[in-house]
Amino acid sequence: MSVQRVMGIETEYGISVPGHPTMNAMVTSSQIVNAYARLSGLDKGLHARWDYDRESPLRDARGFDQSRADADPSQLTDDQELGLENIILTNGARLYVDHAHPEYSSPEVTNPRDAALWDKAGELVMHQAAMHAPKFDGNQIKLYKNNVDNKGASYGTHENYLMARQTPFSNIVRLLTPFFVSRQIFTGAGRLGRGQEGQVKEFQISQRADYFEAEVGLETTLKRPIINTRDEPHADPEKYRRLHVIVGDANMSEKATMLKMGTTSLVLALIEAGFDDFGPLELAAPITAMSQVSYDTSLQQVLPMSNGTAMRAIDIQYKFLDTIRGFLYSQNEPDSQTVEILELWQQTLDSLNDPESRFTVAAGYVDWVAKYALMQGYRERDGLDWDSPRLGVIDLQYSDIDPHRGIALKLMNRGSLDTLFTRDQVQGAVSDPPTDTRAYFRGECVRRYPQNVAAASWDSIVFDTGGDTLIRIPTLEPLRGNREAIKALLDRSETAAALIDSLRAPQ
Repeated sequence: MSVQRVMGIETEYGISVPGHPTMNAMVTSSQIVNAYARLSGLDKGLHARWDYDRESPLRDARGFDQSRADADPSQLTDDQELGLENIILTNGARLYVDHAHPEYSSPEVTNPRDAALWDKAGELVMHQAAMHAPKFDGNQIKLYKNNVDNKGASYGTHENYLMARQTPFSNIVRLLTPFFVSRQIFTGAGRLGRGQEGQVKEFQISQRADYFEAEVGLETTLKRPIINTRDEPHADPEKYRRLHVIVGDANMSEKATMLKMGTTSLVLALIEAGFDDFGPLELAAPITAMSQVSYDTSLQQVLPMSNGTAMRAIDIQYKFLDTIRGFLYSQNEPDSQTVEILELWQQTLDSLNDPESRFTVAAGYVDWVAKYALMQGYRERDGLDWDSPRLGVIDLQYSDIDPHRGIALKLMNRGSLDTLFTRDQVQGAVSDPPTDTRAYFRGECVRRYPQNVAAASWDSIVFDTGGDTLIRIPTLEPLRGNREAIKALLDRSETAAALIDSLRAPQ
C-alpha cells in the first residue's frame, strides 16, 4: 500500500483584462490557447484535435447513464461544438478552452510529487501564453490560479485518481465525505468573502466551500456534490475507475498540492484494501459542515457527527492519519514517498493545532494560512477592516501567476513560501512528459510526428499517415507506453508509419 497510483490535476484559470470588464471570456481564453500553440510551434503541425469519441461524461458510478436531454450543457464535455480551442502538448498535457476559462489538464503521473511538478508546469505554460497573447488597448490578459470571481461564479481545480473498479462505490462515499470536508484545513487557498458572491467580507479557509449543495451527484457546475459520480475512467473500464474530485482549491503552494494529492491517495489505498474500521466518522450534515470548517480560522469548530458526538475537522484528520499509518506499518515498511507524505501530514496537523506554530511552520506552505497572516499584518499595521479594497487586491494578487505581480510567487522567491522544485525542473516539465506513464508516448508522438497526429485523448492516439483511413492506437493501460517500454521503438521509427508498422508487428 502506497501513495503511488495514476493521478492528475485539471485547473481552470481565472481570466480578465484590466480596463475591459465586459470582454468575452470564451474568445479571450481561445487567444490564450492559440498564443501557446504559436509560441510552442504546435500550430505548425496537423493541429491535432481532441478525440471526444471515447468520452462518456454522463455515465454515473452508481450504475446508470444520465440522459443528454436532462443534462445541463456544462456537463456535455464530449460536445465538440463546445470545444473551441484544444491542443495537446509535448509534455502529454491538454490545454484547451473549457467554457469561459483556459484549462490546463496535466499529464498522468504516478505519485503526488510529480502531480505537483506538472501542475506547477501548467502555471508556466499559462503565464507564457498570457505574455504572448494579443493585447487589449495595451493591456495584457491576466490569469489567476484561483476558484472564484466574487460575482457568484466558481471554476474548478479537479483532481483525478485511478482506482480498482471492484472497490464498492458506497465505501468511497462513506469514507471520503468526512475526509474531503475536513481536509480543507490544509488544502484551502483562502478567500476574502463569504457566500457565493462574497457579499460578507470575512476571511474563510476555502474558495470552493460555499459552492457545494449536494453530498453525491454527477454535476460539476450546478448543484455541486462533495462526491462526484462521473464514471469515465479513460482507461480499461473493466479494471479501473477514475475518481473525479471537484472539492479542492487551486493551490499556489507546491507542498500543499503534494500533500493534497498524497493524503487523498492514501485514503483511497485503504478503501481499496477493504479496511474500513475508521470508527464513527460519519458527519450529521456534510453540506453544512463544508462551510462550518471553512469559516473557522481558529480550527476549533466542532462538527456534529451522525452518532450524536462532535469532532473538530483537525481531529477527523488525525483519525485518518493515525489509522492509515497504523495499517501501513502493520503490513510492511512504506516506500520513501509514502513516508514523506505521512511525515508532512503529521507536521501539518501538529502545526495547525498550535496557534503559535500555525503562523510560523504552517504559514510556510499552507496557502490559506500564508494569505491570512499577510492580510492580518496589513490589518494590524494600517487599521484595515475586512471590507478594505486593499485586502481584496491582496486576495486576488496572491493567485496571480505573473512572477512580477503574483504575491505567492514573490513569497516563494524570497523563501517565505516553501518550494519543492527548481526552475529548471519546472521548465523541464513544461516540455517533457512524465517517463513512467502513457503520457510519455502521447507527448513524444506529438513532438516527433506533429504532421501525423490527427487527434488524441487520454486513452488513444489517432494517426493520419496519408492513407484512406485514420489509424487509432489505443492506450488503455496507463502504465504502458512509458519511456522504458517505448523509447527504443520511437528512436528507430523515423516516421509515424514506421512506428505503426512496428506496433502492429507480431510480438
